[in-house]
Amino acid sequence: MTAYYPRELPLRSPWLIRLPLLAATGALLLALALAGLVAAVQFRFADAIFPGVWAYGVHLGGMSRAQAEEALAAAFVYDDRAVFTFRDGERFWQFSAGDLGVQLDAAATVEQAYAVGRGSSLVGRLFEQAQAWFNGRAIAARVRYDQNAAVARLAEIAAAVNQPPQNAALNINGVVVTSAPGVTGRALDIPAMLGLLDPFILRLDTGAELPLIVVETPPLIRDAEQAAARARAAVSSAVTLVADDAQGRVLGPWTLTPDQIARLLTVGLVENGDGTLRYTVTASVEHFRAFLQNLAPALETQPRDARFHFNEQTRQLEVFEPGANGRVLNVDDTLLRLENAIFNPDPNARVVPAAFSYTLARYHDGITAAELGISGLVAEATTYYTGSTVSRVTNIGVAASRFDGVMIAPGEEFSFNRILGEISKETGFVEGYVIVGERTGTDVGGGVCQVSTTAFQAAFKAGYPFTEWHAHAYRVGYYDRGEGVGMDAAIYQSDVPGGSLDLRFVNDTPYHLLIETSVYPAQQALQFRFYSTNPGRQVIKEGPQISEVVPAKPTVYEPNSALALGQEQWVDWPAEGARVVVVRRILDASGNELRRDTFTRRYQPWGAVVQVNPADPRLAQQQSGG
Repeated sequence: MTAYYPRELPLRSPWLIRLPLLAATGALLLALALAGLVAAVQFRFADAIFPGVWAYGVHLGGMSRAQAEEALAAAFVYDDRAVFTFRDGERFWQFSAGDLGVQLDAAATVEQAYAVGRGSSLVGRLFEQAQAWFNGRAIAARVRYDQNAAVARLAEIAAAVNQPPQNAALNINGVVVTSAPGVTGRALDIPAMLGLLDPFILRLDTGAELPLIVVETPPLIRDAEQAAARARAAVSSAVTLVADDAQGRVLGPWTLTPDQIARLLTVGLVENGDGTLRYTVTASVEHFRAFLQNLAPALETQPRDARFHFNEQTRQLEVFEPGANGRVLNVDDTLLRLENAIFNPDPNARVVPAAFSYTLARYHDGITAAELGISGLVAEATTYYTGSTVSRVTNIGVAASRFDGVMIAPGEEFSFNRILGEISKETGFVEGYVIVGERTGTDVGGGVCQVSTTAFQAAFKAGYPFTEWHAHAYRVGYYDRGEGVGMDAAIYQSDVPGGSLDLRFVNDTPYHLLIETSVYPAQQALQFRFYSTNPGRQVIKEGPQISEVVPAKPTVYEPNSALALGQEQWVDWPAEGARVVVVRRILDASGNELRRDTFTRRYQPWGAVVQVNPADPRLAQQQSGG
């Protein structure tokens, strides 16, 4: 049998195992000790500056902010000890650096010192603390220089040094004008002195003696003779103001004598552009302002718009009544002309015409249909005055002419009474038959309601919204023809507040509205045409719906000696009383209803009014009550 014996292992020393453990333990203990030391240092200097930090020769390590600021303030003596002398010949002025605006900013300096060793990373902070501890860290002291303080001290010196020059003199005594030359002066050049002082302060030099830089200054007013010549021209002769009124008649003249002009003169100073001054002589003509303002209304004319017709073939506006510019007295320019004439020695130039400002007409002769947005006919209305008297026809023609060529701007309100103007004999109207109370009477302007009714019907068809509309108290035969009952518009002018009746509507489109009117004697018709651009709406009239009908009153006969026996002239026609409703529907291009307007009127019954020869038996029968 073969025998086996186990193999023997070599022996190992126990220190081979213990030494690494001891080394690791020692390194750990050392790291803990260092960490403790670092922590202790951080704790010790948490509110203090780290060791090794200096500023302005003062070691600030271990100090709090307040202690460091106090130590720096005590060490900084430059502001008191540095003295600067400013000399001007035998005279001198001394100021410390502190007087001139130099001071230590201790707080800012300490803040820089405190920031050492307090960086963003731990390693960087520890490295910076170690560097300061072992090698030292100098912080530049923050010294501030307030130049405004230096300027203030130099200004004190300037107050003693400066001597203004004596300027040339000008004297006006009545119509006698004299002048005298000036004398040179001295002035301290403060900017140049700052340029001399600043380098010493910025280097923190201990002081210096600085010579004053004084500028010799010639007189600001070198010559008064030019102004004197101007004053002599002003008092050389009289000045005359002339003007004309709106009719071209000469007004005035108004004259200023040389003595009066002399009392208006004022002497002043202006710059020449090179730093020097000169005398100016002006005339105080302001006291004429009130006089000119009172005169202005008599000289004023209002602008007049041109009147146009629309040519449907060319689609252009054609002027049939030219416009005219308005004018107002330009008081400021007139005063300026007057002042200029006072100083002009030419006798012809001393007659002064008044100055005017001109206002262009809103619708001038050259304006085009395209500019106003007028492209064609948007509505028209025709009414008939068959059987009207001569006076009524006259008034219709006069009133219609006032509206021919009138322009209504977008957003503008049409006012019949405003455009028509005053109804009087002085404005071209005559007496005619009108409805007064419950009978036909005479008054100036009878028949004008034919025009307002026609305008109403055109505006109705165009879809413009009405802001004021009044129907007549009674149905009028003239207005029932054509569009039917309920489509009339009454107007009335009264001096009593609130007593007038007007027809008003608003141009609610973005296009101008041109109104044209025509009277057709052969057809005894009146027509209004509205030219503009349809904004894409349709107008539908519904009615009239007539209800509550009351029979007409008996016929009334009136004598008219101009008529032959058997002839009749109808002034008015019989009409039943009734309640009448007319509806206007405004649709868009797609047929959707945009607006619905209802016009309701209750008419009183009315009888015919017929004029006959005074011998007509019907008059006698009427008087007898038969």
